[in-house]
Amino acid sequence: MTRLFTYYPEDFGELPVDVIHMDLTFSVRDDHTEVASRMQVRVKDAPVSSLDLNARSLEVLAAQCEEYPAAIRYDRKNHRLSFIFDAPLLPGTELHLAARTRCRPSSHILEGLYYDETPGGAPPTQITQCQQWGFQRIVPCFDDMTAKCTYTTTIIADGRYTNIISNGDALSRRKPCGNGRVAITYDNTTTPMAPYLFFLGVGTYATFSRPFEYPDGRTFTLELLVPPGSDEEIARQALEVLADGVLWVYLFTGPERYQDIPLRQKLWDLCHERDQARDAGDVERLAALRAALAEGVQAIVPGYAYTGTVYREIGMQNSDYGGMENVGNTTITTNRIMPFPAMTDHAYEYMVRVKVHEYYHNLNGSEVTGKSPFELWLNEAVTVHIENAHFGFLFGDDYARIQTVIDLISPEGGTFALDAGAAAMPIEPDGFNDPNELITGVTYVKAPEFVRMIETLMGKEAFARSLDRYHRRFAHANASRQDWLDAIGEVAGRRFDDMARVWLKQTGFPVVRMTHRYDPDARTCRIALEQETPAGAEPWTFPFVVALVDREGRDRAETTHLVTGRHEEILFEDVDAPAFVAANRGYSFYGRVVDDATPDERHLRARHDADLVGRFCAFQSLAGAEMLRLLEDPGAVPSPAFCDLYYDLIADRSLMSAAGGQFLTVFESVEEPRFAHRYTLLHTARRRLLQGIAGRHQDGLVDLYRSYAAAPAGRSPAAIKERQVKNLILQTLAPLDTPPVHALIREQFETAANATDRLVAFSAYMDSSAPDRDEVFDLFRVRSEGDLVSWETFLAAVAGIRAPDSLSLIQKAAASPSFRIEQSNDQRALFGRFARNRPLSLETAEGREYLGEALSGLAVINEYNTVGALEVFGALDQMGEDDQVPLVAVLLRIMRAADPQEQPSVYNTARRLLHGAPHAVAAYIRSFGPAPELADLPHPGPVEDIANEQI
Repeated sequence: MTRLFTYYPEDFGELPVDVIHMDLTFSVRDDHTEVASRMQVRVKDAPVSSLDLNARSLEVLAAQCEEYPAAIRYDRKNHRLSFIFDAPLLPGTELHLAARTRCRPSSHILEGLYYDETPGGAPPTQITQCQQWGFQRIVPCFDDMTAKCTYTTTIIADGRYTNIISNGDALSRRKPCGNGRVAITYDNTTTPMAPYLFFLGVGTYATFSRPFEYPDGRTFTLELLVPPGSDEEIARQALEVLADGVLWVYLFTGPERYQDIPLRQKLWDLCHERDQARDAGDVERLAALRAALAEGVQAIVPGYAYTGTVYREIGMQNSDYGGMENVGNTTITTNRIMPFPAMTDHAYEYMVRVKVHEYYHNLNGSEVTGKSPFELWLNEAVTVHIENAHFGFLFGDDYARIQTVIDLISPEGGTFALDAGAAAMPIEPDGFNDPNELITGVTYVKAPEFVRMIETLMGKEAFARSLDRYHRRFAHANASRQDWLDAIGEVAGRRFDDMARVWLKQTGFPVVRMTHRYDPDARTCRIALEQETPAGAEPWTFPFVVALVDREGRDRAETTHLVTGRHEEILFEDVDAPAFVAANRGYSFYGRVVDDATPDERHLRARHDADLVGRFCAFQSLAGAEMLRLLEDPGAVPSPAFCDLYYDLIADRSLMSAAGGQFLTVFESVEEPRFAHRYTLLHTARRRLLQGIAGRHQDGLVDLYRSYAAAPAGRSPAAIKERQVKNLILQTLAPLDTPPVHALIREQFETAANATDRLVAFSAYMDSSAPDRDEVFDLFRVRSEGDLVSWETFLAAVAGIRAPDSLSLIQKAAASPSFRIEQSNDQRALFGRFARNRPLSLETAEGREYLGEALSGLAVINEYNTVGALEVFGALDQMGEDDQVPLVAVLLRIMRAADPQEQPSVYNTARRLLHGAPHAVAAYIRSFGPAPELADLPHPGPVEDIANEQI
């Protein structure tokens, strides 16, 4: 059989033993760490003759079973440390497997124990990343999500480290143990945890903390570990954002989260008043508020409450992930852990999201854990669902929902584009090469949309109760997809198994073609739905929310219809003729709608639908139609009606305060296959569209810009939305590319009081014909090089430039001494963003050459970021043949740079992309002849056994 993946579900069987406890002692040195481990296990219900522990890239110094004679063999090639017993062990037998091993940290393999950013003069910072299989790089173990156990961890390290940490509560202060070294022991026995949640860190940090107090008086400590010299006020703000997330989870989640909302809001406000009184030392006021809270909280059923004594966030400068939960020790990329002055608004919103996301994982993921990597989506989808609710609470539900829809439909990294690509994998894939392949938009966007659709079908209140049942039933245990569906179905009174099977196992999404017919005599409106699916796919089941609306935007009727087949009909009876039909309200299902609305009906909906998401979708349809018209006729100009609509919407203060400037996003995309993947043409058409709008309404837009420019600064949701609108106006004016517009952009660049304004102005200026572009480039580069947050932003901005000299600017940034290829942030910002700059990276010869060079080099440094960049090849077979042939060559170059054993994700992802592009491959073969990599050869299969080594 040809294996497209290294791992399949059948590779994950039930462990032969229950793992009960691990005692670990780490002796951390600058260049290596020795680990003494003692694992307590109990044989399950079948005799055991041998036990195989995962042990990757370790030096095994000694190993033994304490109770029973066993031969010890270490198979380095297959990463197995085996205990082969002289006699089978009977069910119920308890034993201890002991080992002494050595691991060596890396500066670019960001898994297991690795080096992070080290302050000058300090011993090297070392932290762990164990998701999914990093723990076996540290210690021999059953590196399986079901191997949940308790831990006692002792760390011996250089006493100069300010922080020496692991999971659990410290049993005592650090103790000297000679030669400037100290020891500290942590007890993690409250919450058994899967190996991928283990954390160890030794580093030099500034530590900030604040107490957190629940309404009922229970307390624990919030702690923040960030680079030395960090601003105390910024750290305090970061802790406040975290504290608000913790409080929100307690007050606004749980089985009765939709009951007593006014009381919950009152408790929220009282908690903030209490904290202010505590900080001010107002003892009398503090006592009164505590009494009121203690009484009020008894009337609600709260959500999750933290069970530890310290909840810690640790800044990690170099990581593949934005954040990672580790049972009490959450790592968050340092550039996103605090509201730095150089942080953009988008990054600030991410910070708000990631803090509550990783905290909620203490319940969903840590206390209740999926059974295998194939169910990683189960840990993430519900957590993102809660994260979205929290973000909506702070920024507004409409704003949050539109942001998610943009994540779905964006042609540049959007989930629909990924899900339709040649290398797409379903939510629950058939296989994978490395668990990191499961950390994609499918897991973090599509899977939560599946959860949201179930919530829509069963109702919010019932869904909240079912989620609570699931968490209680599987507390401190593992749960399968079926376990979750059973808990959901019991409360709903219906089964979702068939719906789940299709959504979890199929790639792609439904396209619904909707038509409507009104019968004035019968006063009925009949809606016909035709569900289109990719070839060979089953129809999906999903909720379809549709409403009939009059000219003033008043609903005449609305219904939620369950779509189960390819042909559906909805009948509205006894209704007046609608002015327009509002389909897929709230973006009720993961998919696209093609309806029969006229342009006038779309204009009405964009202006008047009560559902802001529906208005956004109507605007998107109109923008797409304008883009297509400009693509089909290079001499056409944007229609006055669309230009006026755009201006009227951007001038609508109430709309912008609710939805933000993101509402008027105009993508470089159309649905028409002839143009869908002609990226340079799409870029040009969008620029022409904005030029038409700006030319027709230049004076009004400049006046609007000036009015928004006077808005107060800050990071409140209102301030962020106003900045969005202001910068949208500037980006709309920028394509005019005239000296007055250049002056306006440069003025914003020079006077910007925040990172977002400066970044937008820089990008707009670099895409202009202003004669002093080089000067602005150097100014921004010099400002950015001394600050890691600014540097990441600068790299991403440069990589997205579309001007004729774009590539030379990108190469100039890469040649800077500040660019470090081993740093994940630098890789993502420059190479990942450049890859998504498709007009340059895919449709120019010099761009393709640089892409091949960059990704071939990156493949052996960071598989995860390389695979992420490879997503841009997903539509290779739909591109023009002139581009297809050289792009096949780029993929072949990347495959040849990657070792199938050492970089299987890169190699096999490139291969799957080529297998998914038969026309492009055929064109390449016609031009250059066959290549070995293009033959559908079988997977090498199991590697040749090597002689086991007796220890």
